Amino acid sequence: MKFLDEARVFLKSGDGGNGCLSFRREKYVEFGGPNGGNGGRGGDVWVEAVSDLNTLIDYRYQRHFKAGRGRHGMGRDRTGADGEDAVLKLPVGTQVLEEDEETILADLTEPGQRHKLLTGGDGGFGNAHYKSSTNRAPRRADPGWPGAEMWVTLRLKLIADAGLVGLPNAGKSTFLAATTRAKPKIADYPFTTLHPVLGVVPALDSEFVLADIPGLIEGAHQGHGLGDRFLAHVERCKALLHLVDGAGDDTAAAYRTVREELEAYGHGLADKPQLVALAKTDLYDEAARREKRAALADAAGLDPDAVLTVSAATGDGLDAALAALLQVLRETAPDAPDQEPEPWRP
Repeated sequence: MKFLDEARVFLKSGDGGNGCLSFRREKYVEFGGPNGGNGGRGGDVWVEAVSDLNTLIDYRYQRHFKAGRGRHGMGRDRTGADGEDAVLKLPVGTQVLEEDEETILADLTEPGQRHKLLTGGDGGFGNAHYKSSTNRAPRRADPGWPGAEMWVTLRLKLIADAGLVGLPNAGKSTFLAATTRAKPKIADYPFTTLHPVLGVVPALDSEFVLADIPGLIEGAHQGHGLGDRFLAHVERCKALLHLVDGAGDDTAAAYRTVREELEAYGHGLADKPQLVALAKTDLYDEAARREKRAALADAAGLDPDAVLTVSAATGDGLDAALAALLQVLRETAPDAPDQEPEPWRP
């Protein structure tokens, strides 16, 4: 299934049904009178979060959604049926924005969450509604009220506990594959990852969701490479794990490049708790590791011991990295208990 994280759709609630103009005409009934029923209400437009979807591909080709119109009123005081609601099934994490793409109408963060976007039009009154002691035979029946309509933008932001960031080929997909059961594409060329991938990291007493997004390059916020739009999928993360390719020539410059792109993107990403890890430690010796680790720590403003070292290929350092990440997640959780993280299990 193709991954699609943004779509623009047209919504319209149902029109109300017309009221009926009718009089009783029955044999052996001396006095007739008005008996026109009211029109039914038009259907509403709802959005609902469901757990079995992870893309907006359903809204790529069908972009118009209209609720049913209310039925017209009928004689014998029969009220028209209400129109059928239109319900858009959306993945958890979807935001519904107005046409300006800034005002948030709904933010669906939990399965089963529903939100009404448009209300259907009211049905018109039939002439029986206007019957009174002074107006015994009203000849007035109202049309139904029209429904509302609008264009909205659907934007999916995946819900994950932690996110992986870094330059292309920094080892993010390999790290995800080594610590979860996810199967991201792994190759020795840049931009192997073209869309976000989620994986669940199991622990002895808990688990958390880890997100891998496409790599960032210098100028991503200006549209270079794949751009920075995919950073929206780590906006909801509680913490970030910044992987820096230790096999590169300048680890400090690699760190600063990604950090500057996070700051340029905004939305609080640069302020999130962040762990820094030197990746691919199996490709260089201990002396080079110490040198690169010190340079990376200086660029990040950290103590050298605070910079993690990992090798997803050999598994070296994965236990410590995931334990540190789990500890950060527990510290950022509301009312987090004071407890040591349990070791993870592959």
